[in-house]
Amino acid sequence: MIRALWTASSGMEAQQINMDVIANNLANVNSVGFKKSRADFQDILYQTARVAGASTADGGEVPTGIQVGLGSKVAAVQKIFTVGDMQNTGNELDLAIEGDGFFQILLPNGETAYTRAGSFKKDSVGRVVTSDGYPLFPEIVIPTNATKVSIGEGGGVEVFLDGQAAPTQVGTIELARFSNPAGLSNLGRNLFAETVSSGAPTTGVPSVDGMGMLSQGFLEGSNVSVMEEMVNMIAGQRAYEVNSKAIKTADEMLQMTNALVR
Repeated sequence: MIRALWTASSGMEAQQINMDVIANNLANVNSVGFKKSRADFQDILYQTARVAGASTADGGEVPTGIQVGLGSKVAAVQKIFTVGDMQNTGNELDLAIEGDGFFQILLPNGETAYTRAGSFKKDSVGRVVTSDGYPLFPEIVIPTNATKVSIGEGGGVEVFLDGQAAPTQVGTIELARFSNPAGLSNLGRNLFAETVSSGAPTTGVPSVDGMGMLSQGFLEGSNVSVMEEMVNMIAGQRAYEVNSKAIKTADEMLQMTNALVR
């Protein structure tokens, strides 16, 4: 009976983490380039009372054993890197990646982070930066006298300078890709960091060697489906509820046992 209490409580703890993941997905439904997460569950240890295949007293063989499980746990919280919906903004520094790849962002500590959020801006010296002021890598600087910025599908950045009819190329945007993007570490602010599990990044220009192409004036929205998350929330709530009922039932059975009199 005590075993049932702990088993059901492990299910409640697992569903609480599941609900936390769902809540974070819903909270970021409008975050540019956000990738939803999914909680994966697995059963945990089993107590074996009888081993399958053991010999019986009369020389027979036990066809099935007796194993009682001790609950469940969250095995992983995995990022799902499906492409989000493309949103037409018309902003010349808004970029979306159609396909595989990440923008490379230089952090203040000198390390490189990676993002799918292409809502870039210009800082005081014309560098192309994120909303937090982190510059794009390799660095792209837009001259102050530029009247228009054109970014091609292959990452080439051209500007039209005041008084000049022909464009001037000021740099090329490079992308990075990983063999296992689900292994990237979340840094917050729509940024990811390389880990041993993700593997080392492979860099290159867009539209070449499997890299996605760039779309200027578009943003990749979150890949969160509100309807799907609401269904997952209902299922998680019911699973949490049924585990709580299992605890209540086990408690009532213990109460009956305590009430026994000679």
